[in-house]
Amino acid sequence: MQKIGKWLLACLFVTTLGCNAEQSDSSAPGAPSGPETSAAQVKPAPVNVDYQEGVHYEVLPQPVPTATGDKIEVTEVFWYGCSHCFDFEPTLEKWAEQLPDDVVLIRNPAQWDAQGIMARHARIYYTARALGVLDAVHTAAFEAMNVERQELRTEEGIAKLFVEQGVSREDFDKTFNSFGVTSAVRQAESRQRGYRTQGTPELIVDGKYRVSTRQAGSHEGMLKVVDFLVDKIRRERQ
Repeated sequence: MQKIGKWLLACLFVTTLGCNAEQSDSSAPGAPSGPETSAAQVKPAPVNVDYQEGVHYEVLPQPVPTATGDKIEVTEVFWYGCSHCFDFEPTLEKWAEQLPDDVVLIRNPAQWDAQGIMARHARIYYTARALGVLDAVHTAAFEAMNVERQELRTEEGIAKLFVEQGVSREDFDKTFNSFGVTSAVRQAESRQRGYRTQGTPELIVDGKYRVSTRQAGSHEGMLKVVDFLVDKIRRERQ
C-alpha cells in the first residue's frame, strides 16, 4: 500500500490483491505472542505441486524466531484498514478451521506509517486479546474500517468500538496503553521488520518463508503455497 494523505485512499496504488508497503512515507497507514487459531485434524497428504523459491515464495535472509514450540507457525501480517486483508479474512478463517494439529495460525498487525496510526490499530488487536474479546473486536474493527468507512485514528474512536462490543470504558482505558499491550505492539513491529514485509496481507511460514499474492497470484494461491511449505517443513523435521 502506498501511504498518502487520506487513509481512504490508502490502497489506491496497490497490486490487485494486496496493499503495498514499499517506499511509503505519508500520514495514512495501511516474540509472537501465541496461537490464535488451531484445529486438531488428521495430517493432510503431501502437496505434490513443486513451487519454486523466488517465483512463488521468498526465503527470509534471517529466520525470525517462532513461539509455538514444535508446531509449524503460519503468521498473517495484516492491517485493519487494508481492504485486501478484509476480503481475505473469510478465506483464511475457512482454511484455518481445517489445520492439522501440528500447524498453528497467528496474526501480526502491520505497522509502517510514520505517524503511528497503524501502531494504534495494532493496539486494537492486542487490547482485544488481553480483554478476551478478540474474535468480536477483530471482526468489528475490519467492518468499521472497510464497510462503515470509519478511520479509527483516535483513541476515543477506538474506545467506542470496544464499548460497542461490551467492554467497559474503564477496562479499555486500563488496557489500551498498558505495558503488556505496548510490549506486544513493539514486538509485532520488530517481527515485521524481520519478515521484510512488503505489503498486506502476507503469510510467513515458520519464520522462514514469505508468501504474497504478488507471487502466488491470488488469496487461494497464497494458501496453496503455504500448504506446500508446511509439508516441506514437516518432511524436513522427520
